[in-house]
Amino acid sequence: MAANVGSTATITGNPQNMIIGAISHIPYTVFAAILAPVAVAGLVLVIIVISAVSRRELGDKQHLVAVPPPARLHKPQMIKAALVTFGVVCLFFAGVPVAKAAILGGALLLITRAIKARKVYREIDGALLLMFAGLFVVVAGAEKVLLSPDAIAAVQGIHLDNVWALTGVTAVLSNIISNVPAVLALKPFVAGLTDEPRAWIVIAMSSTLAGNFTLVGSVANLIVAERARAAGIEISFFAYCRAGIPLTLLTLALGAWWLS
Repeated sequence: MAANVGSTATITGNPQNMIIGAISHIPYTVFAAILAPVAVAGLVLVIIVISAVSRRELGDKQHLVAVPPPARLHKPQMIKAALVTFGVVCLFFAGVPVAKAAILGGALLLITRAIKARKVYREIDGALLLMFAGLFVVVAGAEKVLLSPDAIAAVQGIHLDNVWALTGVTAVLSNIISNVPAVLALKPFVAGLTDEPRAWIVIAMSSTLAGNFTLVGSVANLIVAERARAAGIEISFFAYCRAGIPLTLLTLALGAWWLS
């Protein structure tokens, strides 16, 4: 939940924000200045809601103690990675296109690596990338078949220039087809709005925060659930929703109020 809320803050926080940044051309600093306060306040709400819902579990100190596995520390590589990461972030705020800055940083790390390339590529989640590719195909097909002029006119009748209406539509759509496809599906409707940059900011906020509604609401949730299962910890759908649903409603209301 914290990963979803925290990723609201910047264009590079999550995939849907990066897509919005590429489409809208909103400067990195402007995006962060508007949505970083929402992310910070949202993280406070995460702590409050989870503390209230899981009071009994958090009170059991013994079960909260974890012994981390021994880690292999390669100091030169660690320092190099930290410096490159800092440099890439500086490029983001300097106005360099996100994709170009990321490619430069990644290329620098690869050509100066002390680890075999196949070990790096082994960490790439092929199944996740395939799922994203499939979602893009589905959304493109839906745009061709379902987004007729009548359908577009009907959706525009909902008054998407209203922050609360756009927040609600984006949140619902994000939980039906996932947040990245939802952003792509909303693109034709944003084009006709009077304040497009503001609309994209609202969509970035609501599509990200809506990911906390259910366990399958975002890719981050699924990754955490799979990692937890591999460690012998089962996160049930309903146990997640006890905290996810109220947190999502509170953060969406906070974000819509902030952007109104």
